[in-house]
Amino acid sequence: MKKIAIAIAIAALSLAGAANAGVPFFNGTCPGGIEVHADKGGPVYLNGKEAKLKKSNANYYEATGAGITLSIAINPDETVSLSYTGKHGANGICQVSD
Repeated sequence: MKKIAIAIAIAALSLAGAANAGVPFFNGTCPGGIEVHADKGGPVYLNGKEAKLKKSNANYYEATGAGITLSIAINPDETVSLSYTGKHGANGICQVSD
């Protein structure tokens, strides 16, 4: 019985890892000259400097650095939607390229 429980736990962890691939590779440009680059699985870079990446769920991340917060949403078709919030209420939608 114990071996079955272990096998089930291993299978569940394997599936969780597959569904939890992390942030995808993308490049983006935001208003105000903000350049964004993300490697598959992270990290995320803001203007060439590594940002702190926080995962909210499998489809949403936030990256912060230099007074900027990037909102990274992974859509059901696996495209990326990217927006930012900056200092003094600056905000906007970013252009994303693969």
